[in-house]
Amino acid sequence: MRNALGLMLASLVAAVVIAGVWFWTSSPRADAAPQTVAARPAEPLPAAAKPKDDVEVTASLSKPASPPAPVAAKSTCANPDALGVSRTVVIDTTGGPGFGFLQYKQFDFLTDKEVVLTFDDGPWPTTPSVLKTLADECTKAVFFPIGLHTTYHPEILRQVAAAGHAIGAHTWSHAHLDSKKMTEAQAKEEIEKGFSAVKQALGAAPAPFFRFPALVHTQATTDYLGARNIAMFSCDVDSNDFKSSSADQVIQNVMTKLDKQGKGVILMHDLQKHTATALPTLLRRLKAGGYKVVLMKAKVQLETMAEYDAMLVKDLKVPTVASRPIGSVVQTLQD
Repeated sequence: MRNALGLMLASLVAAVVIAGVWFWTSSPRADAAPQTVAARPAEPLPAAAKPKDDVEVTASLSKPASPPAPVAAKSTCANPDALGVSRTVVIDTTGGPGFGFLQYKQFDFLTDKEVVLTFDDGPWPTTPSVLKTLADECTKAVFFPIGLHTTYHPEILRQVAAAGHAIGAHTWSHAHLDSKKMTEAQAKEEIEKGFSAVKQALGAAPAPFFRFPALVHTQATTDYLGARNIAMFSCDVDSNDFKSSSADQVIQNVMTKLDKQGKGVILMHDLQKHTATALPTLLRRLKAGGYKVVLMKAKVQLETMAEYDAMLVKDLKVPTVASRPIGSVVQTLQD
C-alpha cells in the first residue's frame, strides 16, 4: 500500500515540476527587453484625383504657393510724352445710367483734371486722321457712329475697334427723336437699327452706349433705353465744332470751357474736318494743362434685337452669311 501511495505522490510532484518549468520558460519576463521589428517605410499616398469641376487649386494648406515671376509689360507707346490714358472705368449700364452733366447729373465719377474724349457722327473719311492722332498720343476715346454711315465705311469703323476704342451708337440716320412727327415705334427703330448697323459692320456686339442726336430726348426714349440697359451720354464740354469756322476755334471752344469747369466729357465729331485738324494741338494742350484721359468701357456688350438685325439686312439687300467658301468665289490666276 505504501509503495502505491509513494508512487502516486512521486508522479504528482513530477507533474507539478514539469508544469512550473513550462510556465517559466514560455511566459514573458517582466525584466526582459521587448522584442521589436523594424516597421516598413510608409508607402506614399496616391495622388489626389484632379477635381472634376472648374475650380483650380492655387496653393497648398501647408505652404503658400510661390507667386509667379513678374512679367514686364511691353509698352506699345512710342511717345514718351504721350497724353495716354490715366485710368479705365467699367460701366454697369443696368437701368440706363446717364453721363455728362449738361443733362445727366447722376454719376460724378471724374476727379479734377480728368476728361473723357468722345466723337459722334462717324465713321467718315476724316476718322482715320482722328485715329492716327489718338494713336500718336497713345490715348483712347468713345465713338458714337451713325448707323447709315457704318454701311458706307464699315472698314473705317473696324479700324476704330482695332485701335481699342469703345463704340456705341448714335441712331440709324441722325434723326431728332423729339420730333413731333416721330412716333415711338419710329424712335425705337432709329435706336435699334443704329446698333444693328454697328454690329453688322464690326461683326461683333457694340457697347450699350448711346448719344441722342442734338442731345434731344423724350421721356419715352429715355425710358426705353433704361429698359434696354443702355447708358445715355450727354457732355460737359461741347466743342461746337460743327459750327466752328476753323481748327483754332475748336481748340479755343474746348479749352475755355474745360479750364472753367476743370473736368468732364468732351463732345466732338470725327466727321468734322476742323476737328481732325485741331486734334493734335488740342491733345497737346490737354497734356500741358495737366489733364488726364479716362476711357469708359461697358461691363457687358449689347445684344441687338433679331428683328432689327433682319430689317437692316432686308433694307440693304445684302446676304447675312456667305453660302459659298471664298476659295470657290475668288481665285488667283497664275501669270
